[in-house]
Amino acid sequence: TDSSTIRKGAGHFKGTSIMDGNCAIAGHNRGVRDDFGDLHTLERGDTITWITKLGARTYEVTSVQKVKETDTSGNAPSTENMLTLSTCAMNQRAYRWHVRAVEIV
Repeated sequence: TDSSTIRKGAGHFKGTSIMDGNCAIAGHNRGVRDDFGDLHTLERGDTITWITKLGARTYEVTSVQKVKETDTSGNAPSTENMLTLSTCAMNQRAYRWHVRAVEIV
């Protein structure tokens, strides 16, 4: 999730799973890379399809929160399959949007 990585697209937080457990991903929301520009507009119950070389999964959004930049709780390991998406809060350097979604089984 360093600057050079997310200039190319969304980046995967080290220490989180890519498929099982908590998969945490970050992306830009404006500028050249606008991968997560509408992230904050997701709502509880919306679905997200995550496609990787390992397969595809569908998740249901359970929360959309604005958190402090220093809040890394969204990257905590989990035994439940979930997706945590993060991006900056526009014009609010001290905050990030975190969207949490759980796998639909």
